[in-house]
Amino acid sequence: MITTSTIEARGLAFTVRATGPADGEPVLLLHGFPDDAATFDDQLEALGAAGHRCLAPTLRGYEPSSQPADGDFDALTLAGDVIGWLDALGIERAHIVGHDWGAVIAYLVAGHHADRCISVTTMAVPPVTRLPEAIRRVPRQALLSWYMTFFQLRWVAERALRARRWALLRRFWPRWSPGLDAPPRLVETFERPGVLGAALAYYRQNATPPVLLGLRQAPAMEQVPFDVPLMVMHGDRDGCIDARLFDHAIVADDVPQGVRRHVVTGTGHFLHLEDPDEVNRLLLEWLADPTP
Repeated sequence: MITTSTIEARGLAFTVRATGPADGEPVLLLHGFPDDAATFDDQLEALGAAGHRCLAPTLRGYEPSSQPADGDFDALTLAGDVIGWLDALGIERAHIVGHDWGAVIAYLVAGHHADRCISVTTMAVPPVTRLPEAIRRVPRQALLSWYMTFFQLRWVAERALRARRWALLRRFWPRWSPGLDAPPRLVETFERPGVLGAALAYYRQNATPPVLLGLRQAPAMEQVPFDVPLMVMHGDRDGCIDARLFDHAIVADDVPQGVRRHVVTGTGHFLHLEDPDEVNRLLLEWLADPTP
C-alpha cells in the first residue's frame, strides 16, 4: 500500500509517496516533466513488495510548500535536495532512480554525491555531460526540443500552456509516447499555485539553447567523476529524445564502475508507464545486483 507523508528539508516541505518495509534497502524515485510523483506508483508497488524501502518525493516547486522564496531551481540545487531528503529520512545511501528531469538530477547526484548512492538508474535521458556533443551529432534533437526554446518566452509560454484547459501540456504525452494519454492528475498538479512557473524555471535556469548546444558552459554540464554503477533505460519510440543520442552520450570511460543500457522496445518517453512489467523486471534485477 502506498502511503504519503511530508518531509522537511532545506527550509521546504516535500510530499513523499512510499511503500515497503522501513528496514528495506532504500530506493529514491525522481519524477520528471510534465508529471508528478504518482507516475511511479507501479514501481513503488513492485519494488516495495520485493522488500525495498521505496520513496517517491515531489520535486522542488511541484507543490506550493516546496517553492523557494528565492526562485532557485538550478540543477545543482535540485541535486542538493536529494541529499537533504536522505538526511531528513536518516538514509546514508540509496539507489537513485530518475525519469526525465529526475534522470538529470540523478546524474548530478551521482557526479557530486557518489558516496550517497548505491546505484543510479535513469530513464529517457542520456548522460547530461555528453548531451551537447550528442545533440551536435544528432541535429534532429534540436527540432524535438523546440519546446525548451519556446519555454524561454516569458508570459507567452505560460498563456499557451494554460489555454484550453492545458491542451498543449496534455498533448506532450501522446507525442512523446505514441498512444499514451496524459492522466487526469496532470491537470490537478499544474493547477496548483506556482507549479507551472516552477516547472518552467527548470528550463529557464538550466536548459537554455546555448547550454544544450554547448555554446555556454553550465556547472551542471561539467564533466565530473561518476563513480557509481549506472543503468540507463529508454524507449525506441520516444518522440522527445532521439534514441541515437544515447549512442554518443553513453561513454564507458565516464563510468568506472560500469554502465548497463537497456532499450525497452515498443515504448516512448514514459516507458515506466507504457511497459511497467518490463521496467519493473529490469529494476528488480538491477537492484539485486547493480553490476553492469
